[in-house]
Amino acid sequence: MGPTSRPTARPTAKPTSGPTTQPGIGGVQHVIWLWLENHSASAVTPASMPYLTSLGSTYGLATDYSAVTHPSLPNYIAATSGGTQGIMNDGTYDLNVASIFSQLGTAAHSYEQDYPGGCFTGSSSPVGIDGPGVAGKYVRKHDPAMSYTAISGTSLCSATISNLASFSNTHRFAFVTPNLCNDAHDCSLQIADTFLRGFVPQVTGSAAFAHTLLVITFDEGSGSQVVYTALIAPWLHGFRTSASLDHYSLLATTEHLLGLGYLGAARGARLIPLG
Repeated sequence: MGPTSRPTARPTAKPTSGPTTQPGIGGVQHVIWLWLENHSASAVTPASMPYLTSLGSTYGLATDYSAVTHPSLPNYIAATSGGTQGIMNDGTYDLNVASIFSQLGTAAHSYEQDYPGGCFTGSSSPVGIDGPGVAGKYVRKHDPAMSYTAISGTSLCSATISNLASFSNTHRFAFVTPNLCNDAHDCSLQIADTFLRGFVPQVTGSAAFAHTLLVITFDEGSGSQVVYTALIAPWLHGFRTSASLDHYSLLATTEHLLGLGYLGAARGARLIPLG
């Protein structure tokens, strides 16, 4: 049985560009996830993250969206494969399971800030900087594509994973991970907000944004597991949903919009209302 609630199209206020109703399957051509780190929704305020909260106010906000577990890695794996795959720590894993990356092949891409390239499989790389924000580390635990042998163990690795400086809003699905400072893991929410201010216009200013859904969320909370989740799309205008959602909802919604089958727990997850 599929997800329990599917988004329905209805008229919205006229946007400045792009469609005036919520696209169904085929209407959304690009879905982008951008994940930040380790803060509950209550920590994200106009004082701590003025840019992110302005995006949530301008476009859309899911007010009851939760991570599924602790710590980081099993959340990344759950969201991309439909289950934690038994992972309960931030170790190094080589998983022979289906994921959204294997579902889409070269139509999916993982943009990892400060990724050293060359299908690097180490746990971290030295501090560097590519793209907006400040210098910080790349870590494998925040790069879910690298945990799947269908990607890391094949020629798809170099085709699927690259650093952030190469970002292009052309893939059907993109996972964007800032470095350990810009994702608020090692540095402040203000630093993360500055990163977003530099990165998000690359999405919203692109021609492809007319058919794009960008979701900015956090992997897990620091207390409450409810995490701030902004829904950014040209047909959303001050939209809010109080539906009970989680990372499985994000996977299910993405699979629904891109016309894919549902993986694992995504089959029973509630879809994210989108207007």
